[in-house]
Amino acid sequence: MRRFGAAENPTFELICVYLNSYNILFERFVFSVHPAYRLSKTFFLCRKDRVIFLNAWGEGMERRKVVIIGSGPAAFTAAIYAARANLEPLVFEGFASGPSGGQLMTTTEVENFPGFPDGIMGPVLMEHFRAQALRFSTKILTEDVVSVDFSRHPFLIQGAQTKIEALSCIVATGATAKRLDIDGAKDGEFWQKGVTACAVCDGAAPIFRGRPLYVIGGGDSAIEEAIFLTKYASRVYIVHRRDQLRASKIMGERALKHPKIEVLWNSTIVKITGDQVVQMVEMKNLVTGQVELREAGGVFFAIGHQPNTAFLQGQLQLNEVGYIVVQAGTTHTSKPGVCAAGDVQDPRYRQAITAAGTGCMAALDVEKWLNEAGHE
Repeated sequence: MRRFGAAENPTFELICVYLNSYNILFERFVFSVHPAYRLSKTFFLCRKDRVIFLNAWGEGMERRKVVIIGSGPAAFTAAIYAARANLEPLVFEGFASGPSGGQLMTTTEVENFPGFPDGIMGPVLMEHFRAQALRFSTKILTEDVVSVDFSRHPFLIQGAQTKIEALSCIVATGATAKRLDIDGAKDGEFWQKGVTACAVCDGAAPIFRGRPLYVIGGGDSAIEEAIFLTKYASRVYIVHRRDQLRASKIMGERALKHPKIEVLWNSTIVKITGDQVVQMVEMKNLVTGQVELREAGGVFFAIGHQPNTAFLQGQLQLNEVGYIVVQAGTTHTSKPGVCAAGDVQDPRYRQAITAAGTGCMAALDVEKWLNEAGHE
């Protein structure tokens, strides 16, 4: 599209460009002062149920009552509730940042999500979430959000290809499990075929029952995962690079005293092998350099998660490890009109069901905020 100079009258050109695409065009609509535009003369177009503003440079920007960033259980649950409240949500489900559907897209059978007594494959579950959101006319854009501007209102959400104004926003971008670069642990190797990063999610799976399991890490999370896995494993080994745990004293004592847990000090796994699933690990002692081949039924990373918040560029309050801080008992963030749901604000539970619950909360929170702010 051609850009117009400040002295030009773009009315006729705009009609030619847009009349076939939009139902109604109001010429020479003057919008007095708006921070989104550099010029006061603005053209106002309506298309069915949406409003789009065009400034005198000829740039269009769609405005939505709520924009949801993310594509996991939290994001799509928020979309379902927001759509049923007639908030006409728009979802940026991502593209290059990872598969739409979040971490469940890389899992196999999910056995602990209510309503599926026989279990359900993670990708299939997320297809159901997405289809239900679409059923209620949620608009989904398959592109990443590269930046947001919460310093102005309406908020500006900049996608890889699309720019949207939002009266409210729900951030549900999740958190990514940290993994070590171990031969055999990558996608396309044994990831989700015996290698995982969530004992609570996957530990009860048949492939892990009665087998020796390995937990990589040395903090409280690693101890919690190891203790949980003792319910199913023949024995649990905590693999730690140092000669003492980083966990709190009480958690460390629990691990050391547990009859089914053994800590492998100054050790690291250098390779994971198997057939269709994990069968063996190669363990290296970092002091002696000796490599030992050991039987294994599974390997669990417990070295933390990285919240997907980099695109926020410090515009919301985060805790010391990067999770979005929300007001207790709500999903409200430090910025009025912006809510957070799912793992991006949950360093503790990190479950699909809790993510979905906070997605529901976020939709209800933004609905109430929009009403109170007069954006009905």
